[in-house]
Amino acid sequence: MLNCTWSIRRLNPTPTLSPFSLPKTPKFIRNQASFRLMASTTTQLQQQQSTSEFLTQRPYHPPSWASKLNPIPSHAFTLGHFPTPIHKWNLPNLPKDTEVWLKRDDLSGMQLSGNKVRKLEFLLADAVAQGADCIITIGGIQSNHCRATAVAAKYLNLDCFLILRTSKVLVEKDPGLTGNLLVERLVGAHIDLVSKEEYSRIGSNTLTNLLKEKLIKEGRKPYVIPVGGSNSLGTWGYIEAIREIENQVQKGTIKRSFDDIIVACGSGGTVAGLSIASWLSELKTKVTSYCVCDDPEYFYDYVQGLLDGLEAGVNSHDIVKIENAKGLGYAMSTAEELKFVKKVAETTGVILDPVYSGKAAYGMMKDFEENPRKWEGRKILFIHTGGLLGLFDKSEEIGSLMGGWRRMEIDESIPRIDGTGKMF
Repeated sequence: MLNCTWSIRRLNPTPTLSPFSLPKTPKFIRNQASFRLMASTTTQLQQQQSTSEFLTQRPYHPPSWASKLNPIPSHAFTLGHFPTPIHKWNLPNLPKDTEVWLKRDDLSGMQLSGNKVRKLEFLLADAVAQGADCIITIGGIQSNHCRATAVAAKYLNLDCFLILRTSKVLVEKDPGLTGNLLVERLVGAHIDLVSKEEYSRIGSNTLTNLLKEKLIKEGRKPYVIPVGGSNSLGTWGYIEAIREIENQVQKGTIKRSFDDIIVACGSGGTVAGLSIASWLSELKTKVTSYCVCDDPEYFYDYVQGLLDGLEAGVNSHDIVKIENAKGLGYAMSTAEELKFVKKVAETTGVILDPVYSGKAAYGMMKDFEENPRKWEGRKILFIHTGGLLGLFDKSEEIGSLMGGWRRMEIDESIPRIDGTGKMF
């Protein structure tokens, strides 16, 4: 134990195109103003983006070391704020000479914050290429991916349909406005609730296909994004992230290499991208992932499927180490895990979400404590994948750990004159 009912708006249809590609002169999506197509000749696509490039469509050129992967996306949208910063993370009680640095993908945007943005840049470009007028995706009741998808889809004038997994006790009730749900409902996402039991029996693919068939019968053109945006196309988001890290290390102010990359795993796409890109690039950093649901073997198999979909020709066991950190289960927190999240926040100012990065960091620190010699002298890059809004769903559980307030003491001798303190 560590110390420590909505109306449906139809859009003008566009031609259906093959996956992973866009026409040489893509048609713009319109939302009061057209999005401007940015022609890019640089191979460092996301390294020096200016604010004028936000919400634009750009041709995609892969890093040279990833050029043999197949298929390669032809375009992507600029949805996030990249590069995200890297800074030293002053965690207490580290093994001797061990350094932990933090890659702040929680700062990839406001409503869009987190790792899902990188995947959506490629997935939504593909949706537009195929002439979609709406997006379907699926996840837990506080899914960060579903919230990011709802926001990104609305940016691009696409309707969004979310299938959210909840308990059978709550499946007939209004899901409320806590955390991610508030953002999703503010941007007008259409929400279908399904019980965890039905989700388990039917599966995410069948559920999304059922909704897809329904929408097609209604004349819509839906595009389905899998859980977490984790398919072979979405994997390019974190292939690109390794190029970003490589550039920050080689040309930025960090001026250091890393021995390890550590990250949470909830659907597999982030891990697949990081591990294959690190293996192919000059970074050659060991990737360790802490899974927050299912088990390591499930994710080794899932990551392998994503790698095979890219014709990577490598075994997942050879390029990533996956550890179990699910604890009580997905989105369920132990008291010790919540205490850890609180301790990290008050010690370092970094707020971890309890579902993903909180569990991964807890698992990392636990291993530091139990196996310090394994980690001595190593330089570690921990990737914060976001998810702050999910913390609101844990407010009751974490409330007992909070303090730091009192009524201000004001002596009776202090003069009191009505109107002195103007409030407006």
